[in-house]
Formats: sequence, structure tokens, C-alpha cells
Amino acid sequence: MKQRRICASAEVVEGGPGVRFSLERGGVSEPAFVVRYRGKVHAYLNRCGHVPVELDWQQGEFFDHSGLYLICATHGALYAPESGRCLGGRCNGKGLVAVAVAENDGWIVMTEEGEHGAGQQ
Repeated sequence: MKQRRICASAEVVEGGPGVRFSLERGGVSEPAFVVRYRGKVHAYLNRCGHVPVELDWQQGEFFDHSGLYLICATHGALYAPESGRCLGGRCNGKGLVAVAVAENDGWIVMTEEGEHGAGQQ
């Protein structure tokens, strides 16, 4: 499996700003992001489950003020950082689309073939 570096692990701090990146999905370039929550990295397409708008309220800012939830700046929909599951708001049970990431040798990497849906309930 081919892996692609997204950024250095140190760039993604617990509850801090996420790192935006792009990936190819179905022949289309899609915006995505990676955040750290409870010590683990999680990545998702940067697209609200309600309508396809980007989540961050400022460049790379995906967490709400409490640092416990990912929030859509447009609709206020809340998502679980560890799963992308819709927790409330206008996402109507539609979660974020997860992107497979891991940490290897100080880097956050994405598996090129590893994009998959998650958080759909």
C-alpha cells in the first residue's frame, strides 16, 4: 500500500488547529483535514454532513470552544473527533467521511487507497 506524508506529527497538537490537505477521491481533488484528539490522529474530508461546505471557522480551526467536538462553522453541527459521528445539529445523523491515517516515524501519513466512509449512522 502506498502511503503519502501529510505533515510532521508535531504539527498536530492535542485539541489544537488541524492541518488541511487535499486528496484524490474518484478522480476529484477533495479538501481534508487531520486533528489530534485523546492522543490519536483522525482525518476526515473537510465537508459537513449536512451540505458540502468546509467545516473550519478559521483556517485549520475545527474544534468548538470546549475542544471536545468538531464543529461546522456554517451550521453548528457537532461531530465526535474520534469517529466523525454526528452528535447534534443540522447533520441529521450524517457523519463525516473518514480518511485512513497513521503515524510513522514522526510523520502523519495517509494510505492512498485507504479513504473510506465512517460515522454514517
